[in-house]
Amino acid sequence: MAKAKILVVEDEKDLARLLSYNLKKGGFIPLLANSGETGLKMALERKPDLIISDIRLPKMDGLEMVRALRLKSLVPVIFLTSKRAEIDRILGFELGADDYLAKPFSMRELICRINAVLRRMNRPESARPSSARVGGIEVHYDRRLVRVNGKERHLATLEFELLALLIEAQGKVVSREELLKKLWGIDKSMDIRTRTVDQHVARLRRGLLSEKKRIVTVPNFGYRIKAD
Repeated sequence: MAKAKILVVEDEKDLARLLSYNLKKGGFIPLLANSGETGLKMALERKPDLIISDIRLPKMDGLEMVRALRLKSLVPVIFLTSKRAEIDRILGFELGADDYLAKPFSMRELICRINAVLRRMNRPESARPSSARVGGIEVHYDRRLVRVNGKERHLATLEFELLALLIEAQGKVVSREELLKKLWGIDKSMDIRTRTVDQHVARLRRGLLSEKKRIVTVPNFGYRIKAD
């Protein structure tokens, strides 16, 4: 199997070198760019399988770069951010992020997330029905479309996948550990501490508007979706 090419867009030289080293160690081919403009050019010319990009970049920031890139490519993107306050901006902008990590982060967790995103991209959609409905939530898997009470709602990639997993469980509780493993490739044996699931559930609830109460928290365990 060919090694996946990962484009790293990062202007901090030490972090870029560290990312490159760990990507090689993880079995990937790293490509490095130190600005949004260079990253955009390399993404179009080298056609990477995935992009890791800092948000705060000189001249053209990470969001601007991806916004321009989306006109020609749907390559998955994992954003890096140094400020927790930027997370909603990352996940809420119109293009949607495939994932994000807040600095400082574990290189081991980053590799897990890269593998999880690549698996999601390569999974055949035929494994799912074309659509499903729970109360006022309507999901069309083939078009990656969500409607809430008849109105189309944009969900970032991970929120869409999270909603799909909860619907597929048909009201059964899905543990945080299972969600971490299926969506982020993080196994509990890895001893990686993260609030990623809770943060994405919060984003998903906001995206579902009046139907947000259908996502039920099961204390100290996980989540389920409530049908009528």
